[in-house]
Amino acid sequence: MTGSGITMAQAMSDAEDRLLCADEPIAGLQRRCGGDLPGTIAVPELLELVRKARRYGFKLARAIAAHDGDEAITAWIEVQPRPDGEPGCEIVLRNWRAAPLPAEDEAEAQARRTAIDHHVAELSARLDAGQRLLAVTCESAELASLATAMEAGLGHVWTDFLPLADTTHHQPLHWRLLDGARVAIEGSARDWRVALIPQGHPGFDPAGFELLLLSDAPASAIAAQPAPARDPDLDQRLVGQDLAPILRQPIARIIANAETIRTRLAGPLNDAYAEYAGEIANAGKLLLDLLDDLSDLEVVESAHFHTAPDRIDLADVARQAAGILGVRAREKAIRIEAPQPDETLPAIAEFRRVLQILLNLVGNAIRYAPEGSRIWVRLEGAGDRARVIVADQGPGLSEAEQAMVFEKFERLGRSGDGGSGLGLYISRSLARAMGGDLTVESAKGHGARFILDVPADRAD
Repeated sequence: MTGSGITMAQAMSDAEDRLLCADEPIAGLQRRCGGDLPGTIAVPELLELVRKARRYGFKLARAIAAHDGDEAITAWIEVQPRPDGEPGCEIVLRNWRAAPLPAEDEAEAQARRTAIDHHVAELSARLDAGQRLLAVTCESAELASLATAMEAGLGHVWTDFLPLADTTHHQPLHWRLLDGARVAIEGSARDWRVALIPQGHPGFDPAGFELLLLSDAPASAIAAQPAPARDPDLDQRLVGQDLAPILRQPIARIIANAETIRTRLAGPLNDAYAEYAGEIANAGKLLLDLLDDLSDLEVVESAHFHTAPDRIDLADVARQAAGILGVRAREKAIRIEAPQPDETLPAIAEFRRVLQILLNLVGNAIRYAPEGSRIWVRLEGAGDRARVIVADQGPGLSEAEQAMVFEKFERLGRSGDGGSGLGLYISRSLARAMGGDLTVESAKGHGARFILDVPADRAD
């Protein structure tokens, strides 16, 4: 090989960007990054550099970064097409520097793992402080019967439906002993585990939990199960019945992989590539949100749609919505003032639908309110009506905007915020289906008050 400067090591690649031979320390790094020799180049930035040199047909040189599990590596690499005319490239290592990997903040690492788990979970549930089921969400056909059983058993401890695979102990167990536990699911060939995410303020006992059901084996790797019988009343629900179940899992995997790359869990990465991965993850999240909105739109516009009213406590639902979105609010230094623990407001409505509406209202307030502001979630009884009011310190709405804000696909001229313009339309449709309504009071520059109105429970 030719060139100026000290040559520390040399290597050779072929037309398929496989490393044919290499001196140390290139050979060792190749193996520690999971590659073989010969084998496809396992160091991402080196592979990209070799591909470009081979494709463009001229010499390239730059610093690359990698890590082998113990050390962070930076190296100066020169790559040029082989001078003998054979396909492939010559690789020259000019400089090599290794340093111990910095200690990772455990809280940040756990937050990243939790974010990834959210995207690949195939079933999620809300639990109270006693680990009893409050609500269940499932998009997996494989888990449909389990989800149905759990929904029928609201108020029961979740382990009644997900027996622990690695222990003979029974509830009550401390939640930390159950986080990450293996569970058995009848009829599934996959291995499953649960993640328990405490809800509430750090330093205090959890006010509840979010349960995620996860499998490291993708659904596509499992033999196809017979399609469940279709509900003839749902034949027109193309998105919710047909597209969403097919698209949700692969999109979730794309998001999880992109987040792994973006957060550098797989190793050091150039900032530009990390930003690209972040854009991929955000685009995937928008697709999932759009699927959810379109599925809900089909539901509320169906001629057969109805709610399942029950006696609920609006104060409890409001506190849960505030707790679920507390982390997102803290990221913007926004304080959510939820109803106090001793407040109560009985109502007749469907718990799951009221929670869905309040999550949308509080989520919108967080999205548009300025950093460091406040959001108030207040209760109000008015005769035979029970109300929850979500107020913010955002930019507010003009009279013309208030007239349009509940229309389908209406985004009031906003762009780039990721919204579909369906959330408030769906929320108002749900409120009216429960015999209530959703309205807004606002003035430009003075925030907004969204008012959810449902029938009061006057049994007492």
